[in-house]
Amino acid sequence: MLSSEEATALLTGMDVSTVVGLRDRAIIAVMTYTFARVGAVVALTVEDYFSQKKRWWLRLHEKNGKLNEMPCHHKLEQYLDAFITAAGVAGDRKGPLFRSAIGKTGQLSGKPILRGDVWRMVRRRAADAGIETAIGCHSFRATGITDYLTNGGRIEVAQRMAGHSNAKTTGLYDRRNDDISIGEVERIGI
Repeated sequence: MLSSEEATALLTGMDVSTVVGLRDRAIIAVMTYTFARVGAVVALTVEDYFSQKKRWWLRLHEKNGKLNEMPCHHKLEQYLDAFITAAGVAGDRKGPLFRSAIGKTGQLSGKPILRGDVWRMVRRRAADAGIETAIGCHSFRATGITDYLTNGGRIEVAQRMAGHSNAKTTGLYDRRNDDISIGEVERIGI
């Protein structure tokens, strides 16, 4: 699992001098702050990011046809706004929000990014950040849920945010009790 410190370092330390960097940071932020599956992230259209009651929201199309509308965390809103402005996609409401890159040109195509491309991007960005833990797209879901619960969030709300029908499933992502300190290991007196 990715620690919250590693996730923060990844999001804040990423090179965002290009539209591709801004896109990558926004994709990782969506997975982290909404607990969204990568399939829901790559399916987002520009109109799925919308204003409602003075807040920005995301409409996630999750598996089994579930629709999950969530308010955006203020940092997620900043990352999405920066990306949308740089990409110039605000007017293409029906188009994909996250578009594939054209080779190594630093430019985006009109086609949606694919799940496999997101996985490769996550691995590349983690390596660039010096994160040695083997992570994938689902790592951000577990990290987000664990961080939410660590900071006083309720499992029932995390369940709704993650789009789970059962709280037991959400509990599988809760990694708060996975940490075993070196001090505990050193208690072994053999």
